[in-house]
Amino acid sequence: MRKIFLSLIAVAAITVSCSDDQTADTNNDEQVAVDMSDFYLHTDNSEKAAGGCFTMQKLNAQLEKDPKLYDRMYDLEKKYRQTTLAKKKPAKPGGGNGGGGGTPPPTDDLGVVTIPVYVHVVYSNSNENISSTQVNSQISVLNDDFRRANNDANQTPSLFSGVAADTEIQFSLAGTFRHSNSRTSWGTNNLVKSTYPPVTPSTHMNIWVCNIGGGILGYAQFPGGSPSTDGIVVGPQYFGTSGYVASPFDGGRTTTHEVGHYLNLRHIWGDGRCNRDDFVADTPTSDAPNYGCPSFPTTNCRSTDMTMNYMDYTDDACMNMFSAGQKTRMRGILLAGGSRESLVN
Repeated sequence: MRKIFLSLIAVAAITVSCSDDQTADTNNDEQVAVDMSDFYLHTDNSEKAAGGCFTMQKLNAQLEKDPKLYDRMYDLEKKYRQTTLAKKKPAKPGGGNGGGGGTPPPTDDLGVVTIPVYVHVVYSNSNENISSTQVNSQISVLNDDFRRANNDANQTPSLFSGVAADTEIQFSLAGTFRHSNSRTSWGTNNLVKSTYPPVTPSTHMNIWVCNIGGGILGYAQFPGGSPSTDGIVVGPQYFGTSGYVASPFDGGRTTTHEVGHYLNLRHIWGDGRCNRDDFVADTPTSDAPNYGCPSFPTTNCRSTDMTMNYMDYTDDACMNMFSAGQKTRMRGILLAGGSRESLVN
């Protein structure tokens, strides 16, 4: 009798074990372990927005003001890696930021995504009250750049042309709001956003076009920040390609760059030295931004810099690509459960 009883216990234990294994298999996608050891948010601000982008400095300020922001952004990154990168199981989530190759990005079933855009023109003079033609020219640049339909796409060097990508993200102008205000400079403390709050930021990307001052071309808010300040800010002379624009940032690429941040892209050099990652496998390691129109190849960290990437600091005329890995990263936050899934209509 004792032997029979022990046998029944053993059978029950095996049954429970099998049941547990089946449960683990069923929830495998949710339980995939990912390496988060390379994740970081704070940067040392050593560049001081010299290239005109104040996004990382703004993120530092937001992290100091909102202690929970780090946790939200950490969780968003972890979920992204679990649902997207873990499908291919690269050696490291960012591939060590290493050079023009890496694991092929997984595909998704979103198709071409169209993001509706609200533009807030805030002006103190007639130049800053940019025309509808100038606004429309910026939307056209975004569509050309994100769909790789830009006229200078054929200038991508052969070293990187194989990873240059059509992100299958495009944009439509949903409306333009105009606000006259005597303030001549708005700074980087989100004052323009609190004065003219974003309109339905969960479903629309908001862009404020105003004079920022201090030599700042633009700044953006990463996914995970407050809805009350969500969106990007760009100076009027760096917005679009016609009208009140200033060379060498008269090609609309400031906005392309800031929208990249808004869709979760870091700077191409990872805002640090060679050991900093932008969490994208097919972008080469670099230790600093590039400026102007650098000669090719420009080499740092034993690899050739992707100076023509929109997330560097080069002149507008010398930018012409996002990479396939950057495409995956941007689209990852648009997937179901992603931090910007509500932008997908």
